[in-house]
Amino acid sequence: MGESNERPTSASGAKLFKVAFDLDSESANWPPVSVERLWGEKTSVRLQIRIVNTPFFARGVSFGDLIQVRPDNDRRELVFEEFTQESGHSTIRIIFLKKEGRRGIESRLRDAGCSWELTHSLPNYMAVDVPPAVGYGELREWLVGQVGSGEIEIQESAISVNHRRQVREFP
Repeated sequence: MGESNERPTSASGAKLFKVAFDLDSESANWPPVSVERLWGEKTSVRLQIRIVNTPFFARGVSFGDLIQVRPDNDRRELVFEEFTQESGHSTIRIIFLKKEGRRGIESRLRDAGCSWELTHSLPNYMAVDVPPAVGYGELREWLVGQVGSGEIEIQESAISVNHRRQVREFP
């Protein structure tokens, strides 16, 4: 069966576009890619895209956020230009240090109303979408407890204003 040339669509039926996020190196081997491509849908504003998946590596953006893009004719793709507006969603990343605790952590995230994306290239890594209605203060406190017990490491990649307000002393 051959590949379809038809562009995928979002839940609203809008055609999706890939947006390239050029990544800065944080350490010698991180992130493991120099560009992350996220799916997005056009809005009514010229060159504005709404992100429709959770980023694994790009910092400062979350599901539903609005961004400005620029066409890069040499690369033949849309490239992230600037952040426009947050959606209220937050993005955290989790690295599992112990296999046996993963199910419990996934269950707690699911019960809180979060979803996540996985990648085959990094089996112990997940990008978590925290929707606006999730009580992030309580979830964060629980996650920090899991960090303290050596189960996981977390990275708060993009925390919405609403979720920051729910944390007593946000870094």
